[in-house]
Amino acid sequence: MSLITPDFGLLFWMTLIFAILFFVLAKFGFPLITSMVNKRSERIAGSIRMAKEAEQKLGEMAEQQAKMLEETRAEQARILKEASQARDSIIAQAKAQAQDETQKMLAHARTQIAAEKESALRDIRREVAVLSVNVAEKVLRKELGDEDKQIELVSKMVDEVARLS
Repeated sequence: MSLITPDFGLLFWMTLIFAILFFVLAKFGFPLITSMVNKRSERIAGSIRMAKEAEQKLGEMAEQQAKMLEETRAEQARILKEASQARDSIIAQAKAQAQDETQKMLAHARTQIAAEKESALRDIRREVAVLSVNVAEKVLRKELGDEDKQIELVSKMVDEVARLS
């Protein structure tokens, strides 16, 4: 039963050894352990702070990315709108130019047709005049073959000229 009830000497030495061990640990061990725990705590706090900063930077970068994407889309829409306007302008210019060319061609064709018509009419008049002179010549030869008829015709013409004057 000596294990259950220890002697006074054993208690004394156990207490003395505990006190010396406690003193050595309090003097050298606990400050070292405490400083290590504090360093680890500071490192963990620093890591948490850096993680929060990184998370904040990621959030800012995501906002910047969204803003840049929106600006890019706006720029794309502006460029497409300008391209569409340029296309419409080019088409309108081409239509106007084609219409002007058509009008010029029509005017030139009309002028040419009028000139050809005048030329054809002159040719027809000339032909009619030549035919008329030929017919008149034949008729006059036939009718004025006699000298009496010639004198009668000349007197008739002189009378007509006298009446006109």
